Amino acid sequence: MTVTISIDAMGGDHGVSVTVAAAIDLLKEHPNCRILLVGQLAAIHHALKKIPHDLRDHVTVVEATEVVAMDDSVEVALRKKKNSSMRIAIELVKDGQADAIVSAGNTGALMAISRYLLKTLAGIDRPAIATRMPNQKGTGTTVLDLGANSDCEAFHLLQFAQMADVMVRVIDDKDKPTIGLLNIGEEVIKGNEVVKQAGVLLRNSSLNFRGNVEGNDIFKGTTDIVVCDGFVGNVALKTSEGLASMISQMIKEEFGRSLFTKFLSFLALPILLRFRKRVDHRRYNGAMLLGLRGLVIKSHGSADRYAFYVALTRAYEAANNRMVEKIATAFDLIEKQKLTEVVKTVPNSGSENTLALQSTPPNATT
Repeated sequence: MTVTISIDAMGGDHGVSVTVAAAIDLLKEHPNCRILLVGQLAAIHHALKKIPHDLRDHVTVVEATEVVAMDDSVEVALRKKKNSSMRIAIELVKDGQADAIVSAGNTGALMAISRYLLKTLAGIDRPAIATRMPNQKGTGTTVLDLGANSDCEAFHLLQFAQMADVMVRVIDDKDKPTIGLLNIGEEVIKGNEVVKQAGVLLRNSSLNFRGNVEGNDIFKGTTDIVVCDGFVGNVALKTSEGLASMISQMIKEEFGRSLFTKFLSFLALPILLRFRKRVDHRRYNGAMLLGLRGLVIKSHGSADRYAFYVALTRAYEAANNRMVEKIATAFDLIEKQKLTEVVKTVPNSGSENTLALQSTPPNATT
């Protein structure tokens, strides 16, 4: 199977110097992959000068005359920059010319344009941003939502868990991934009303739900998936990134205090390198916008060549394993199961529609 990935080549802090180089690295690893580089022609062609001749046929350059800046508002990106590299890259997925799109650009713009062009899958009320965060086990914990939905209802959190369940089964090849609900304590009685209601829905679902988890459980690897609303998830993500940066800086300062500590750092170098690899956020780059009718991957804006390559790899694996189709199938089965349960409780055929509507959350597809 050939996997085609469209890349917003102009997005991120480094643009083509990172996106094009990482695309070449991906092609070397996966020869069945095709790349559509979207952006300003002169810049992309200049970056492609170093591409091996045997890979040139795997790359197509698509022109875009505009770029969505990191500080552009959603309104500007969505309504005024209709020929941006980000928008055209997403349109390639919409039109079926690409299986996935990867961008390191403006997160708000990427979410807005993707939702506007691709729409959500049937049965899914809101898309969510999911990514893996490092844990002590070395496997990474998938956390969502990370900022797409600041305010959520209980059934939104259930849908996030259902989407993440499919994602982890596809990407990490886990049959029944464990799921935790982020809360201020493990006890069922703790948390706000939305979290309590979400706990009830999750316990009554067919998911492998293990109950409430706390913030430190993300890094312990207590569950494979941790579900929360976008406000809490984004705060948790930014806090962990800040903590990791602070610890790294402190270690550098302590080992650089004197000639003796510098000597000790030389002796400890193998340990420090292994530690850096374990906590290296680049290994977890590539957040997925789940719930859309197309595969959208958001890379960190400051991603270097390796980090962007990791994001491309996640896009390749998800597309190669048809993750979007599997999420759609999973939600189709969920909706059919709901209908079956409703029909079983219907005393006569005349009341089917009323009961079905009563059992369906607001704004959900029926």
